[in-house]
Amino acid sequence: MAEDNNRNDSDHRWVVLILAGLTATLVIAAPTMALPVLFHEMSADLGLSLVQIGAVWGIVSLAGVFAALLGGAIGDRFGTKRTLAVGCLVLGVAGAARGFSGDLAALSGTVFLSGLVSTAIPINLHKVCAVWFPTRRLGLANGVIAAGMALGFMIGSMISATVLSPWLGGWRHVLFFYGAIACVMSMPWALTRSAPENRRSSTGDGAVQSIRLALLRVARLRNVWLLGIAMLGVGGCIQGVLGYLPLYLREIGWPGAQADAALSSFHAISLACVFPLALLSDRLGSRKAFLVVATLMTVAGAGLLSVASGAIVWVAVLMAGVVRDGYMAIFMTTITEIDGVGMLYAGTAIGLTQTLSRVGGLIAPPLGNSLAGIGLRLPFLLWAAMALVGFAALARFGRNRTRKTAPVVPPSPAGKDVL
Repeated sequence: MAEDNNRNDSDHRWVVLILAGLTATLVIAAPTMALPVLFHEMSADLGLSLVQIGAVWGIVSLAGVFAALLGGAIGDRFGTKRTLAVGCLVLGVAGAARGFSGDLAALSGTVFLSGLVSTAIPINLHKVCAVWFPTRRLGLANGVIAAGMALGFMIGSMISATVLSPWLGGWRHVLFFYGAIACVMSMPWALTRSAPENRRSSTGDGAVQSIRLALLRVARLRNVWLLGIAMLGVGGCIQGVLGYLPLYLREIGWPGAQADAALSSFHAISLACVFPLALLSDRLGSRKAFLVVATLMTVAGAGLLSVASGAIVWVAVLMAGVVRDGYMAIFMTTITEIDGVGMLYAGTAIGLTQTLSRVGGLIAPPLGNSLAGIGLRLPFLLWAAMALVGFAALARFGRNRTRKTAPVVPPSPAGKDVL
């Protein structure tokens, strides 16, 4: 009987992973990357300037500043299944509400609300991997989530403006469409099985009794802060480039479909490389080296965009994109391997790093877009410099290698976290 249960659990973990990958694709990534390619249509309809568009794009990160840390802690406290079921439903409603916006204030408010929830969901998707998969397969599992994100980013940028908007009748109906998908995706999360009891107890899914104590514990860890600063720089760079690139290419004379294709190629190359990078990381065990190389490639790609023209633009885009989602898969795995984090506090630690990432994403788009008035290529230089800040933080990150079992600190007998 125990053998049958173990086999069923092993089979079901792949079902959960597929569901997590689909959630990353359809609920988070595709609706998120629909915005940059729809900005041209939205700005014409609502009368928005380039700086205002940058501010709207940055508001997603502002919401993440408030939601990332709490979203991860909530997943640790109440469990990933309930958090994801409720999160998908709320995000569907909030995301669809963006389609009712009639001016900058309304659009900013609804984007902020949807950003609050969309920040918490990916954190808990990576927590799902920690709950269901052993450390030796954790890089691969996180790679599936990252691949789902890359696929969604590619689909959202490829079809939202050129296919869905004409077919559905405008940008508003595209946002309604994505909102409906998110609501539907809440149902399988509500119906899926909970993790086996032995996995919940060893990984802490829903075992953390105090959000406050979990936050205090994670906040004392130097390596968590260094990874957070790295994400501030790299995440801000990527956020700025992705929001600005389609507008920039149109401004210098590229046709709209070709400008959108450049953004799609960024995500296509990222999708193609995410699994090889994640698998190689699992095999070799060294996470820091991957993160350092990936950061330098991001710096090089963003910097090259500041001087590139013609076909070289494609080279720069592919250079920056090749490591994007592989970076995230390895990054999320690295967090769970930090001494003092383990699986028990994975959601809280990921939330802290993502909070700092959102700070970078908040300031990068409007600050970079404001430089476009001086020179259209200057924003790329700013964003490359931000990625260099991330490189400096990674250089100080402690030596980290994979372990057969990640350290776990169980709750104390009194139901409190051990500090």
